[in-house]
Amino acid sequence: MILKYIPLDEGMMIMDEAIVKAKKIIEGYPETKFSGEEYQRFYRCVYFMCTYHGSNEKTMQLYEKFRNSFEESIFSTVLPSLINKQGENLLREFVVIWSNYKLMARWLCRFFEYLDRFFIPQHIELESLNGISFSCFREMVFKKLYCRFIEAALTLINQEREGLQIDCELLKNVLDIFVEISDYRGVNYYEDFEHILLTEISGYYSRVASEWLLHDSSAEYVQKVFWCLNREKQRAHQYLHPDTEAKIEQVIRYNLLDQIANKLMEKKQAENSGIMTDYQEMLSKCAGMSLQEGSSSTSPEEWLSKLMASSAHIC
Repeated sequence: MILKYIPLDEGMMIMDEAIVKAKKIIEGYPETKFSGEEYQRFYRCVYFMCTYHGSNEKTMQLYEKFRNSFEESIFSTVLPSLINKQGENLLREFVVIWSNYKLMARWLCRFFEYLDRFFIPQHIELESLNGISFSCFREMVFKKLYCRFIEAALTLINQEREGLQIDCELLKNVLDIFVEISDYRGVNYYEDFEHILLTEISGYYSRVASEWLLHDSSAEYVQKVFWCLNREKQRAHQYLHPDTEAKIEQVIRYNLLDQIANKLMEKKQAENSGIMTDYQEMLSKCAGMSLQEGSSSTSPEEWLSKLMASSAHIC
C-alpha cells in the first residue's frame, strides 16, 4: 500500500463520516451497513494517518477520537433512552441498546483496527479498542443504572414466584449481560446479583415456613417443600446460571427444613398423639436427610415416616 499524506483536519472529517453513520445503529437503525468500499476508505484513512511520518501525536488524537465517539453516543442517545424508564420497560430497552451498542462498536473497531494492531501494543498503558467500548458503557451506563436493573429483574422473578407470567427470555438476556459486562479486574456483576437474589429468597422462605407451620399439617408442609423445590429449579433453569440453581436449592432446604426441623417434628408428634423423642437428634437427622431433589417417588408421608423411624430407638 503506497503511503498517502492526509492532513489531520481532512482525516478527522473522513472519520467523522464513519462515526456519524455508525451512530445510526445506536439511534435505532441496526440494519445500517457499510459497503466494502466504505470500509476500505475508513480503514485506509486511519492507516495513512498513523504511518505517514510516524506521528504519535496524530495517532493519539485518533485514539482519543475513538473513545470520544462512544462517550458522545452514550450522552446523546443511550442515557436519554434509558434514564426515564422503569421495570420491565427499562430492561427491554437495555437489552436492545446493548445489542445495538455492540454492533456499532464492532464497526468502529474495524475502522480503527490499525491502532489495535500497531499503536496500542507499543503503549501498554492504553486500553484496547474493544476494552474502551466496554469500559465506556460499563462506567457511564451500567454502573449508573445497575441498582435499577437489579430491582427490575428481582421484581420479575418475584412476580413469577407469585404465579404471574413474565418474559423469561428477557430476564435471561439481562442476566447474560451482567456476566458479559463484568470487567477483567474481577468485578462480577452477576455474582453480586446472585447474592442479592439468594438473600431475598432466604427471607421469603423463612416467612412462608412460619405461615405453613401454623396453618398446614406436617404432610402438607413437606408437600409444599417438594413443590417449591421443583418450581424454583424450573425457574432457575429458564434464566439463571446452573451454579445458581444449586445454591437456591440449598437456601430453600435450609429455611424450609433445617431451620424448622424441631418444630416440624413437634407438629408431627402432636398429630400422632405424641411420640417422645430427643429433638436435638431429630433436628440433626432431618438436616441430613435428602428430599431426592423433589422426586415424586417419595411422598410427604413416606418422608416423614422415614424421619420418625430413624429416631424411634430414642423412645
